[in-house]
Amino acid sequence: MSRTDATTRARAATVPAQRGVLTAEAWLQAPSAAPGVFRVRPLPCEATASYVQRLANACQLTLPQLLDGAGITLTGHGTSPAAELILTPGAARRLAALARIPLPHLTCALPHLALPDDAHDTVAAAYWKRLEAGQQPVRACTLCTRHRSHDATDTAWVHRPPHRLVCPRHQQAAPDPRLTTTIHTQGAPELAAAHHAHQRLQRHPRASTAWTTAHAITTRWYDHQQHLTHRWHTRLGQLCTTNPHLATAGSASPALLARDLVIYPETVALASTLATLPNRPHRTTNGALTLIAHQLNLDRLTPSANDPLRVFLTHTRH
Repeated sequence: MSRTDATTRARAATVPAQRGVLTAEAWLQAPSAAPGVFRVRPLPCEATASYVQRLANACQLTLPQLLDGAGITLTGHGTSPAAELILTPGAARRLAALARIPLPHLTCALPHLALPDDAHDTVAAAYWKRLEAGQQPVRACTLCTRHRSHDATDTAWVHRPPHRLVCPRHQQAAPDPRLTTTIHTQGAPELAAAHHAHQRLQRHPRASTAWTTAHAITTRWYDHQQHLTHRWHTRLGQLCTTNPHLATAGSASPALLARDLVIYPETVALASTLATLPNRPHRTTNGALTLIAHQLNLDRLTPSANDPLRVFLTHTRH
């Protein structure tokens, strides 16, 4: 959509006699693309505010101007990633029509854009909602973003699921919401291999539980410097060499900002092993530890009695 198109719709929306016509015809039916107008495709799990901002950038408008042109009333102020843009059902329908993307498809890509329950709810409003630190999205791969933004911007924010930590095509990752720039992973090629292994793991029925357990275990090991410390220190050093901005990213240390990325290959390997272990009556703890040590490329693994892995293998049934 061009600036002229958005302005024309904004003016039309201010004419009371035509508002009903716009709602029924222009906004509830996605118009066909005009010559020279292109779609801005959402990124998987993209924040709503991020997508609307990219759409505005492509139209050479500000975010408030874009929403105003679509007849959506905006309340408050905010920016990604600290805040999310919440849309009413009527506003969601107008956004889908503006983007020329079917609303069900758009809601699949934008997790905070809810599919309207009431088709007759035509109130078109949007407001900013501040997000807690743990809920904030992370920076998306800059090259993926530029490709889906027609070179209008390289900045987007996504609510990254754990199995998409790394972009293997462009070798970028954003493991922590406090990072405003991505981490380049060329110096640690094992991260791309771990990404592919994680995609395979996703097909296993125990994948979610195994991943949650494995991540808790490896995080504990990392924080208490157990079992894999030397390997993880080496990988962290490689990442810091390739990404000097890690040392100046804020109050948090590089060891904390890059933690999920540093432990990623071993977390995937552990989760894959836990997902395939037989039920407890058919296995022994020592046998499981031997298998896990092999999968982690360790000569042996002898955790203490209170180590989270031993506790899991001893007291938990799959």
